[in-house]
Amino acid sequence: MGREKVFRFKQFAVLNDRTAMKVGTDGVLLGAWCPVATASRVLDVGTGCGVIALMIAQRNSTAIIDAIDIDPDAIGEARLNFANSPWSERLSATECDFNDMTTQPIYDLIVSNPPFFTNGVLPSGAARTAARHTESLTYRQLIDGAAKRLTDNGALALISPIEAESDIIQAATFASLPAKKMTRVIPVEGAAPKRTLWLLSRNDSISYEENELTITHRDGTFTREYIELTGAFYLKM
Repeated sequence: MGREKVFRFKQFAVLNDRTAMKVGTDGVLLGAWCPVATASRVLDVGTGCGVIALMIAQRNSTAIIDAIDIDPDAIGEARLNFANSPWSERLSATECDFNDMTTQPIYDLIVSNPPFFTNGVLPSGAARTAARHTESLTYRQLIDGAAKRLTDNGALALISPIEAESDIIQAATFASLPAKKMTRVIPVEGAAPKRTLWLLSRNDSISYEENELTITHRDGTFTREYIELTGAFYLKM
């Protein structure tokens, strides 16, 4: 995926010039995959340029969506993107650390494309490092915080590297917010999964499910399942 200053989708466009983390496949996957049909109040944690919040607004015509981020540049861009979208009256962006939220409104859905550079080479630039290093928001902090802010039947949706599965399952168990759905994302047909999409919830009516999603065939063309998931957003699908 390119790194254009303005990334254009079918129903909205996002400026992602100043924010540390640009529009990427992970965020688009999560925004298209997370269940939104019954959500009336949504929180997007670490919103960046706001792309996931905008995707949720497109998919759910009535939900009120709060977006937070610790990066002031990200919040500035998210506010511009929200204001220029068809759903500006339902979207808000606030500079805020999820760990420091003092008010606790109750959400039906919390969604996050969280930091996940726990090992190896960190991304360059202080803002990008803060946006992507788990010292700013660990999986345990995200899951514990979500457990306190969700309705009884609410859910946390997130995406992680495949290597984080055991950490997330452990954190979810301690928070009494069990995994209900895990979709392992395979970048190219025949390759090993690289990401996991998660749905964590106390809702007993949700049956446990594990499945896989492959993005491209070996010839580089998109799979039918990926097109069906993201086709309402990408211009060229």
